Amino acid sequence: MAVSFDLFDTLVSVPRPDDTPGAIARELRFRDVSVPADWAAAGRAAADDIDATDGEEVSITTYVRAALASRDVHPAGDVIDEAVLAAFDREVETRPGAVDAVTAAASHGSVGVLSNCSVPGLVERTLEQSDVDLDPDGFDAIVSSVDLGWRKPHERAFEGIATALDVSLADLVHVGDDRQDDGGAEAVGATAVVLEDVPLADFPAYLEANAEWD
Repeated sequence: MAVSFDLFDTLVSVPRPDDTPGAIARELRFRDVSVPADWAAAGRAAADDIDATDGEEVSITTYVRAALASRDVHPAGDVIDEAVLAAFDREVETRPGAVDAVTAAASHGSVGVLSNCSVPGLVERTLEQSDVDLDPDGFDAIVSSVDLGWRKPHERAFEGIATALDVSLADLVHVGDDRQDDGGAEAVGATAVVLEDVPLADFPAYLEANAEWD
């Protein structure tokens, strides 16, 4: 058996920017990037031009790069990636029960994180700032949609974490707060645990009650 956890609003709480385009623009200007005067319009046009299939994840940096390029602005190096990450890098609050839930999961088998996130590096940065860790080796796998290319509840998202944890979907238990995205694990043959039904504080007991998964 292996357990995967959703990250945002499951293990941690992190506030989103009140104005995402504005936050990204500020970080770009801080890095001496010439942000177009019609930044919002450029962003909307870029979003319309990028075609993604249902469930496919597209990095926010892809949209930002396209918006800037449409106005003939081409920052060098990793400036765009750094600016986008900085715009979303906020104070992290570890949710009550998260540490005990992850520790309990690790005592039963492999444990990982499967997170919908369109910002490269944000999942790893958030985990580093949280109280959730599995010293000395850390999580057995961390899969973010921006790296994998697919978002929950798409089957490929759950297949991605199952493969990373070296288990079949039938042996995967996925824990999360969203009944549609995280609960979608059931549709692909995994076991879904939605926090509305089993709060984090009750998850260690839930695992013990289902010891046949070991």
